[in-house]
Amino acid sequence: MVHIVGKGAARFGRTATATAAAVFLLAACGSDDGDSGGDEASGDEASGDEASGDVSIRFAWWGNPERDEITNQAIEAFEAEHPNIDVEGDSIDFDGYFDRLATEVAADNAPDVITLGGAFPREYGERGALLDLSEVAEQLPTDDIDEAALSNGFFSDVQYSIPTGVNTFAMVVNPDVFEEAGVPLPDDETWTWDDYVEIAAEISENTPDGTYGAADRTAPDLIDLYSRQHTGDGLYTEDGQIAIAPETAREWWELTTQMMESGATPSATITSELAGQPGPEQTLMGQGLAGMQFDWSNQLPALRSASEADLQLMRAPGESHGVASGMWLQASQSYGIYSGSDHPEEAAQLIDFLVNTEEAASYIQADRGLPANSEVLEAITPELDEDTAAQAEFIAEIEDEVNPDLIIGPEGSTESVGIVQRLNDEVLFERISPEDAGQRLVDELTAAVS
Repeated sequence: MVHIVGKGAARFGRTATATAAAVFLLAACGSDDGDSGGDEASGDEASGDEASGDVSIRFAWWGNPERDEITNQAIEAFEAEHPNIDVEGDSIDFDGYFDRLATEVAADNAPDVITLGGAFPREYGERGALLDLSEVAEQLPTDDIDEAALSNGFFSDVQYSIPTGVNTFAMVVNPDVFEEAGVPLPDDETWTWDDYVEIAAEISENTPDGTYGAADRTAPDLIDLYSRQHTGDGLYTEDGQIAIAPETAREWWELTTQMMESGATPSATITSELAGQPGPEQTLMGQGLAGMQFDWSNQLPALRSASEADLQLMRAPGESHGVASGMWLQASQSYGIYSGSDHPEEAAQLIDFLVNTEEAASYIQADRGLPANSEVLEAITPELDEDTAAQAEFIAEIEDEVNPDLIIGPEGSTESVGIVQRLNDEVLFERISPEDAGQRLVDELTAAVS
């Protein structure tokens, strides 16, 4: 029986979250039995001390009513195949999810299966709140899951989480806005950051007031991408230190300041109002008011729906001109098991069903990113709608080009979203210089991860 707790409407983007690189967002076998990692007997044996022979586990995620509905359908299918396991679905809106999770972990009352994003697998793993998944490898095989996506949950030689799906941080463009401005679409295999700045300014100049060449989406993910292209280093080092140089961050804020002053991007007031994680329909791209906007590839369907335009995904500028690729494949979200769970094997069976079976994917499809299990993705691709298929095609096009060296931030790095947002406001409102912002970014990130 599925029990729903705390359902709420949500705004979800990067899973991002890295996230965000911080929370900043976005993706084993596909057997029909849905239990490739272990048979039902293993669940019964694990629960032999239960008087009824049944086990109850709690599965928490953030979402909106549509996500809740398809997730509950997958849960019901899992319960039908595992009658000894009762799953309590626990959904809450994104804004309150991680605050509540922190409270539950502190109280030793966390869900058995936890949905995570961005830097949270590392942060909670290093706190000892997540199970080492090698302990349930029999119930949760990972042979057919994308290795780059698996690395998003692998730290200190421990696999703490399994990707729900993969996505990438890319440029979303609105061809209608380009056409209205009389500006041709760029060649995303060769364009530079200078091209990006010039194109954005030209679009703003040749479209009505209120339409912009680009939205300013400054966030940890975007600064990480820019830094990796220019220096080979992102925000963090493997050992959890700060990798980005103050000079690189200064250059970024000089670029965004130049764009705002030319009218290529909106005023500081508009950018500040749209900061954080607005729903797709609230963004400039979703309103049809931007020619270009950085976003996660899994946001394409929602942005297309909101804008009613045939939006396209493109490589970030500078990919072919930097010292390294800045783009990467990231787990759009991931599932971990609470280290204090009384039923880790049953929790692992649920995750196995969700990520490794065609049946679960037939309900969830690409809602949590494109399936990271190659066999599952191949099986459901014919069922994908046009918007989701466009994501799949783009990821297939770039997957051999992207940077494999993604480094998820250490404990404390989830504060980066707030740090970057605040510093971006300070720069755009001319309260501090780009140079000061670059140094403060490094100083404040260092303090956060220390």
